[in-house]
Amino acid sequence: MKQLWILAGATALLTFGSCTSNANKQMESKDSSSTEITDTNTVDTTHTSQNSLDWAGTYSGVFPCADCPGIKTTVTLNSDETFTYEGEYQERDTKIEDTGKFMWHDNGSVVHLVGKEVNMKLKVGENQLFSLDQDGKPIDGPLKDNYILKKVTQ
Repeated sequence: MKQLWILAGATALLTFGSCTSNANKQMESKDSSSTEITDTNTVDTTHTSQNSLDWAGTYSGVFPCADCPGIKTTVTLNSDETFTYEGEYQERDTKIEDTGKFMWHDNGSVVHLVGKEVNMKLKVGENQLFSLDQDGKPIDGPLKDNYILKKVTQ
């Protein structure tokens, strides 16, 4: 009977030891996988909108307007870093046209249009421009999808 207790105790120790070993292996696996996740979250500074996207072209859309149905907006970005801007207030006799140079900000992901009438920042995406607020932050709220200009020509 004494041998049976010794055998049961030895089996329990082996079982517990293998569980602990498996738990350690799982912890090591989790540690290495979390390192991998952290490594994939690094910022890629070599591929930006400026050097990776075909951003030159004409973009168009209708921005919301406080006292009219909308502002039909057309922006052309040229490869020599110049732009043209047209903003036509719908159901009004008001049109703003401007030209000028633009600058790249945020490591080549945002263009800043500066002209006589226009001072706006746009985040450059794949075939679209996202209007940013005066602080350079994305526009938020229920109308945020109305502040996107879609590419219409190359």
